[in-house]
Amino acid sequence: MKRKNLMTLLLALTLVSSSLAGCSSGSTQTAPEADTTAVSGTPAQETSVQEASIPETGTDTGSDTQAAQAPMYPLPDAAEDAGIYVEPIPDISDDFIRGMDVSSILVEEKSGVKYYSADGTEQDVFTTMAQAGVNYARIRVWNDPFDADGNGYGGGNNDLATAIELGKRATANGMKVCIDFHYSDFWADPKKQICPKAWEGMALEEKSNALYEYTKDSLTQLLDAGVDVCMVQVGNETNNGMAGETQIPNIAQLMNAGSKAVREAAQTYSKEIKVALHYTDATDFDGLDSIMYKLASFQVDYDIFALSYYPYWHGTFENLQNVMANIQDKYGKETLIAETAYCYTTEDTDGSGNSVNEGDLIDAYGATVQSQSTALRDVCATASEAGALGVFYWEGAWITVGDVNADNSPIWEEFGSGWASSYAADYDPNDAGKYYGGCSWDNQALFDAKGKPLESLNTYKWLKYGTNAEPAIDMVNAPAVTCNIGAEPELPETVDVVYNNRALNTSLPVEWYEEQVLNIDTAKAGTYEINGRILDDAADSDNPTAVCCTVNVEMLNYVANPSFEDSDTSMWTVSYEGDKNPTDFQQKEADAHTGEYSFHFWSESDMDFSIEQEFTDLEPGTYELKAYFQGGDIDNTAKMELYASVGDDVASDAFTAEGYGNWQEPRISAIKVTDGKLTIGMHIQCKAKGWGTADDFILNKID
Repeated sequence: MKRKNLMTLLLALTLVSSSLAGCSSGSTQTAPEADTTAVSGTPAQETSVQEASIPETGTDTGSDTQAAQAPMYPLPDAAEDAGIYVEPIPDISDDFIRGMDVSSILVEEKSGVKYYSADGTEQDVFTTMAQAGVNYARIRVWNDPFDADGNGYGGGNNDLATAIELGKRATANGMKVCIDFHYSDFWADPKKQICPKAWEGMALEEKSNALYEYTKDSLTQLLDAGVDVCMVQVGNETNNGMAGETQIPNIAQLMNAGSKAVREAAQTYSKEIKVALHYTDATDFDGLDSIMYKLASFQVDYDIFALSYYPYWHGTFENLQNVMANIQDKYGKETLIAETAYCYTTEDTDGSGNSVNEGDLIDAYGATVQSQSTALRDVCATASEAGALGVFYWEGAWITVGDVNADNSPIWEEFGSGWASSYAADYDPNDAGKYYGGCSWDNQALFDAKGKPLESLNTYKWLKYGTNAEPAIDMVNAPAVTCNIGAEPELPETVDVVYNNRALNTSLPVEWYEEQVLNIDTAKAGTYEINGRILDDAADSDNPTAVCCTVNVEMLNYVANPSFEDSDTSMWTVSYEGDKNPTDFQQKEADAHTGEYSFHFWSESDMDFSIEQEFTDLEPGTYELKAYFQGGDIDNTAKMELYASVGDDVASDAFTAEGYGNWQEPRISAIKVTDGKLTIGMHIQCKAKGWGTADDFILNKID
């Protein structure tokens, strides 16, 4: 063989070897066999999706070459100094997915948003994220997010062309890419899975073919453009449907059509591309197990069961671990957190309101950059310990467009940088058509309102070794006290303090500003915010940590379990004449004055019973007692009364039964308590088949 021909052959073999390298650190992968079945009415029915032509050798698109040439930013090999504290996760893998949903970035930039590096230099946001440890980009794709006139629906206007542009930038910065097909023209989530306009009216078989062709064509364009696609979501939060279908057999058939397209594209391009299915509501262990069982029953082809997990809404880390363990151990599927986030502030930065506000915060984390980082770190630790592939932070770069005090709607409408535009009204009239506007996620981004990265963006790169940071107070758990009308408020002497390093959490003394305390008017009901400062010898005395206590002045109800809502009813004593107790604590909201429970009675025999509660440590003073009663089939010979007993003195108020829903309100005023002892109760004596419920016993100190 001539030398020139030998060199040509060696070069050709090298190129073929490169094209076979997939998404697993450059190692050669064996492509899975194309799945030729899908699901219809029964688990094993053949699909009508046509077989695609698969070439014998892979197509070299240059994606691997781009990835090899992309700038790489190695993870730290030791703890780094930082302004925030990250507790290390020593056993976390370097291959752990440290992902970011980047879907809104392009329309943000078109709207005038600029992104910066940590030192304030304008820089490609993908480079900034890669430098911070982000190794995977997630990009949503909607079929046709535009109206008939070409106006975008908003939320990123995430069509395929947008995904290609974002994917190329992610790939150029060394990131792998997850494509999140919603199979809708706009947002798909548990509340809505609207069929794409082009697929409306299609029979299931036709829709399955359309979904297959759309998925295959989209992936072909992405891969031909050099996007390093390594994962594909077949649907987004599909708990209750997909592409307009709501029945499990139909959904399963669509999923298999999408999975088939992914498998074939992976084989064509000699890449390992994993198929993920995406669900939410991690709190529902049984519900997710039922979904997994049905997916297995209908032989849905996929690799990863991905979950949305937001600490505000989706339960404890322990439950999340149990859910993921069940998925892996019982069904043999990999797991992934496809979405998570936490806020760094409760301030609205774009004038359009936020999805998460003060009332959504949980005790473990405040609305601070430190807490945002700690929340993300804790989600990653939970996922790593459970054996999950990794975590994607949702829309970490979706920041404010314009000024908080300006009308930014023209920009949102033109470029699609708000969550929805008015143009989406025809397609999604019940949600986008009513509530379109700006970004509701800006306070959960990992960049501030001006585009500068928060230190929490670096959490991913610091996961393994953590950071060195000076101890600092992250937040103070604001106390709240209730003060009875006419009494003196008792503010706490110490407050619980949460540090950047949670291992340092403690209680510290507090000084309340006396002039504010003196301004509390306890003569009437009201709410007051009292400010103070932490007395900490280690803190800066010139810049003390502030704290606020909420003081509620109200009429206290001294009755324990007054509405019977608690399962423990031992504080109530029920006595009755005869062999059978005619009463019970009934759970029936329609018969309760408030809540779900009430004290109920009925019997086929005559009744004589009472219910009472005893107090031994009441403050001396004057009290008022009242309760609520409804009943029927009770004649005027009945004896029914609310009573209060102090020693040998008994005060009472008689009442009658006026029928269902006609609540009577017996009341006893001027109950004098001197030694702390008081017994309250209700006594009823009536004939057989009389009925009634008592509820909401209230004892107030009025003087």
